[in-house]
Amino acid sequence: MTDADRLPHEKGFHVSWDQLHRDARALAWRLDGREWRAIVAVTRGGMVPAMIVARELDIRAIDTISIKSYKGNGPSDQADLQVLKQPDPALMGDGDGILVIDDLVDSGRTLELIREMYPKAHFATVYAKPKGKPMVQSYVTEVSQDTWIFFPWDMALQYVRPYRGDD
Repeated sequence: MTDADRLPHEKGFHVSWDQLHRDARALAWRLDGREWRAIVAVTRGGMVPAMIVARELDIRAIDTISIKSYKGNGPSDQADLQVLKQPDPALMGDGDGILVIDDLVDSGRTLELIREMYPKAHFATVYAKPKGKPMVQSYVTEVSQDTWIFFPWDMALQYVRPYRGDD
């Protein structure tokens, strides 16, 4: 099978818990030096990096925004955006001093909607794809648009037979 024969999500980048933790700490390092009023995690993927950044930068005010954008598991399964939960309006205002964190910016559609809601917020992701990169001010690692990222919460540990022998 050649790369041209693969489906877009078959070009995978597997992220372990350790790698995600290191990358989220690197994101915190990039965001240090400014006083943030609060963090807003984009659920579900942004919750783990947001928690790590909040710990590293000693930010105690944390809220979430939930936007449903996928109806399946593949990159072609993106649907119309639907806001399921918004953060506290008194906290948010126009977003000034708010740090919005997600695990990944892919097409940028989700963050574009959030940016319309909170235009002065700072948007940060751990990973960024080229199409979505203009939607974030801070990120750690860029991956190609045709790469599907497998996060640790998407994976399960299982036994793998050795190359030689049965044990």
